[in-house]
Amino acid sequence: MMSGAAKPPVCKILNYGKYKYDAMKKDKEIRKAQKIIETKEVRLSMTIEEYDIDYRVKNAIKFLQGGNKVKVTLKMKGRQQAYSARAIEIIKDFISRVGEFGFTEKEPEIAGRNIFVIVSPKKN
Repeated sequence: MMSGAAKPPVCKILNYGKYKYDAMKKDKEIRKAQKIIETKEVRLSMTIEEYDIDYRVKNAIKFLQGGNKVKVTLKMKGRQQAYSARAIEIIKDFISRVGEFGFTEKEPEIAGRNIFVIVSPKKN
């Protein structure tokens, strides 16, 4: 290692293997300290019953309390695509139930046969 700003230039002799090892350990500690946010998925359907919605809401709340994002997906089959307004109602009802624990950045998106929205956990 050399400091070019000093007059006269100062040079430090070191063991390169030990230097690489210390740098690797420092990087490993930094990676270990990071919180990795996962995205969990909850799938709904147009013909979902009340009990099933309650079950999925309970799971979504558990995921949000764990610090993970939740992707809520509703898949429409066949003629159900003609009733996308009803599908958006189902999604919005789901979001209102988990609203105490999370928030959405944007409105539900329609992508082909699927409608999805991502719910992020609220900060404590």
